[in-house]
Amino acid sequence: MQFINNLLLDMELDPRLVEYLSIIIKILLIGLICIVANFISKKIVIRIITRIVTNSKVKWGKIILERQVFRKLSHIVPAIIIYSFSSIFPTYQSIIGKLAITYIIIVGLVFIQSLLNALNDIYQTFEISKVKPIKGYIQVVNIIIMTLGFILVISNLIGESPLILLSGIGALSAVLMLVFKDSLLGLVAGIQLTTNDMVRVGDWIEVPKYGADGDIIDISLNTVQVQNFDKTITMIPSYALISDSFINWRGMQSSGGRRIKRPLYIDTSSITFCTEEMIEKFIKVHYLSDFIIQKEKEITEYNAKNEIDRNNRVNGRALTNIGVFRVYISNYLKNHHGINQNMSLMVRQLGHSEHGLPIEIYAFTNDVKWAVYESVQSDIFDHLFAVAPEFGLRVFQNPSGADLRNMVEESSNKALIGERSY
Repeated sequence: MQFINNLLLDMELDPRLVEYLSIIIKILLIGLICIVANFISKKIVIRIITRIVTNSKVKWGKIILERQVFRKLSHIVPAIIIYSFSSIFPTYQSIIGKLAITYIIIVGLVFIQSLLNALNDIYQTFEISKVKPIKGYIQVVNIIIMTLGFILVISNLIGESPLILLSGIGALSAVLMLVFKDSLLGLVAGIQLTTNDMVRVGDWIEVPKYGADGDIIDISLNTVQVQNFDKTITMIPSYALISDSFINWRGMQSSGGRRIKRPLYIDTSSITFCTEEMIEKFIKVHYLSDFIIQKEKEITEYNAKNEIDRNNRVNGRALTNIGVFRVYISNYLKNHHGINQNMSLMVRQLGHSEHGLPIEIYAFTNDVKWAVYESVQSDIFDHLFAVAPEFGLRVFQNPSGADLRNMVEESSNKALIGERSY
């Protein structure tokens, strides 16, 4: 660079003007060198690396390219050139050197952050990532590296050793604990969630306190993202899953069956003993014929053995329409294509109430998909609501406005007929 000064002095220019012109020319030359170096690193070197990675069979190479790891690292080249030429400006060498090193540190931090994110993306391509996510740990490493980088930048600008700043952090530990409270709680919670396998990405969880009911799409240091079934996103603090209760439906999903537990309320006034006509009708029902024949034989033998007088239907044993209906439901479910026959299946009677007698279906579908589950459940109860009157049973329902109106009209019609007959 002394060559520039000599060349300008040979032109017999004013020495003071030569000084300013030489500085400007040196800055322009350094800038030109930086531009050329940046062009070579980005347009040539990066393209060569991109082509090599693209043509290779390594799957994670594309992830590194998407995160622009090499491109971010290339920004360090101009800073190194500026630092190398800082000695030609003796007056400003210290300032230029500090600024260049600061820029190098910042670029290094951005590069490390991008590399860590790429490592997390690569890890997520493996199935184990759903069971053991590492995003929270990477975020912790990221915070530590950024903190150390910040200390290096400050120590470089003030010209002091980083150890001096580190020693001062001890006095600020209480403040740091307060500032990073959520991160520390999230770290501890993340370790517990992962170690105990409490949640995984893809699990369906329900957290009533936060209004969350959907699938986990991400587990990070501070939050767990849940995509609700209405496609909204709920952000739950990681430590909330440790301190509060929540429901994880993974067991249901992995079992291969989803539970149906729903009652059918029967009007108790419609429950009665089966008549001969009803028995003849039930024998012709596909799911009841064997049961009716066997049960009638068993009842007849019992009543004959004990000399029961059947002229009064209260005496002895007899079939009821509600009992036959329960058997029909059970056989119907055992032959239903949507019910898992390897899991619990029963039709039970619950305690009656003002709503009638509950006949509860307890079974599991053979598909855990929500739409399929609802379809199977609806198909079953559509059929049962329609078939109940065939057993002489009425499904309970509170009187509606139309029912009350019909009752008034019937009363009015009867009164009118009475008056006419009179």
